[in-house]
Amino acid sequence: MTTIGGTDALRVAEIGKYHVLVEPPRSDLLALVEIAAQVAQVPMATINLITDTEQHQIATHGFDASVCSREDSMCNVVLDAGEPVIVPDASADERFRHNPVVTGVIGSVRFYAAHQLRTPEDVVIGTLCVFDERPRSLTDEQEHALVGLADRVVDLLELELRTRELERSNEQLAAFAGQVSHDLRNPLTAVTMSLNMMGDELDDTDEGLTFLVQRAIGGASRMQSLIDDLLKFARVGGELQRGPVDLATVLGDVVEDLAAPLAKATVIVGDLPTVLGDAVQLRAVLQNLVANAAKFTRGDEPPHIEVDSVLRGDRWRIEVCDRGPGIPADQQERVFQPLARVNEDVEGSGIGLTTCRRIVEAHGGRIGLMDSPYGGTCAWFELPV
Repeated sequence: MTTIGGTDALRVAEIGKYHVLVEPPRSDLLALVEIAAQVAQVPMATINLITDTEQHQIATHGFDASVCSREDSMCNVVLDAGEPVIVPDASADERFRHNPVVTGVIGSVRFYAAHQLRTPEDVVIGTLCVFDERPRSLTDEQEHALVGLADRVVDLLELELRTRELERSNEQLAAFAGQVSHDLRNPLTAVTMSLNMMGDELDDTDEGLTFLVQRAIGGASRMQSLIDDLLKFARVGGELQRGPVDLATVLGDVVEDLAAPLAKATVIVGDLPTVLGDAVQLRAVLQNLVANAAKFTRGDEPPHIEVDSVLRGDRWRIEVCDRGPGIPADQQERVFQPLARVNEDVEGSGIGLTTCRRIVEAHGGRIGLMDSPYGGTCAWFELPV
């Protein structure tokens, strides 16, 4: 049995994760090799990926793609050269003059230029190659442009990889949401049923208790609606029921729902806009952000929360700021990952901000964290006008 060497093993692993050897040529890579040929003013260009045994032409311009043995590959010779290799006439170069791609057995290449494809992990997986059947040279400007195009090849491969990873993450989140739906719905149904029975038993003389029960029933009903819509959102990837959403009214409902954690809090609300979106899902965003602001405080200080908005070009920016301990700058992006938590002492599941990001991005917006003017944290999200 043949054992793959260390460098080759890394290269094969890196190539494998991009899923390009077993799929039809991608249109974005085909467009890029066409541009490379135009930049170099040559008739042919290709993206070569080189495994431990073969060279795969995953996108070509000017000729049909093929797979050849690594021994017959011109790019194999310069794969780890560390810099672009440009040869005006391969038939006069000792490295290539006997190669079948040059001698006429496979091809009759003369001009040849190869630019390494280096991944973010610093592994060279192949080349962006331009060539011609007659000798020629490149200008400094052409060489510089080809180096940039080689980098864009890797960028495109990485973009597709990250997209697949995000889709897989969303699928895992959807599966998790489906699992917890049963755990959430059953207890909530029991609570709602008990509250309704209590309400039926009360008479009109106990107005205070009747008010509290009705308020609890309203909160449970909104929670049921929130669970149903968020689970549907997680499963189908963001189906929105769009309409005008008065964020001031939504925030009022949120403050009412969070009456207990906000009992000692100071909540200052500025002017909030009406936006186009899904009211239930945007309420989930505000509820998560306000609830977080209420949980993270300094010592025994009561929560102090400010909610405001500002119009920035074609987007409304909503900010929820607290005066808590703050979040280190190097953690402000990590906390949007599923199950990520900064303070294990504070109650929470670690999926709230992940859900917020999915909702905001489904609305065409952005979300993030920054330091507040008072040393705490400002959670912000932006939505199109």
